This record gives sequence, C-alpha cells and structure tokens, in this order.
Amino acid sequence: MLGDDGRVYAGANIENASYGLTVCAERVAVFRAVMGGARKVICLAVAADTAEVVAPCGACRQVLAEFAADFTIPVVLANLRGLTRRTTLAELFPWPFKFPFTGL
Repeated sequence: MLGDDGRVYAGANIENASYGLTVCAERVAVFRAVMGGARKVICLAVAADTAEVVAPCGACRQVLAEFAADFTIPVVLANLRGLTRRTTLAELFPWPFKFPFTGL
C-alpha cells in the first residue's frame, strides 16, 4: 500500500484459531500506515499464492474506502504466477457504508 506520505506499507494476513479475529493483509497495511503517520491510501496491490488473483474482502474494502485519498484509487490484484488485474476501489466497492460526517 502506498500512503500519502510517499512510503510503501506491507501487510500480511494474521491468522487466528478464532476466524473472526483474523486480520487481512490489506487492513494490516492500512493500520501500519496510519500508525506510521500516513493519513490516506494512494494505491494498493494485493498478491497471493493462488491459482487466480484475489480481491480484498468486504471488511477490507470498507476500511480502504474510509482511508482512500480518492475513491478511484488504483488497485492491482496479482498472483505469484504472473496474473494481474487492474481495477479501482470504486469498481470493487461501489456503495460503501458511510456516516454523513466522514466526507466520503
């Protein structure tokens, strides 16, 4: 994930025996960025060792929507076999949940 501070933040899935406590790599990267001083996501790449590319889950899409510099931020989905798909947050998540005061 590229933050508005120009730094790249990596994330990894943090698995837990209680599945609800697992945290996805996308959210880990956003939280690391916020802790590091970034306030907005500029772009995101998601890579996995899978047969097809994978996209962020719904919870990650919501977090990305709240921290995106622009709702049209680029998102690159890839696997280790060289498959890629370029999309945007708006294409992945066209109707985010939002409070009136969030400015989204």
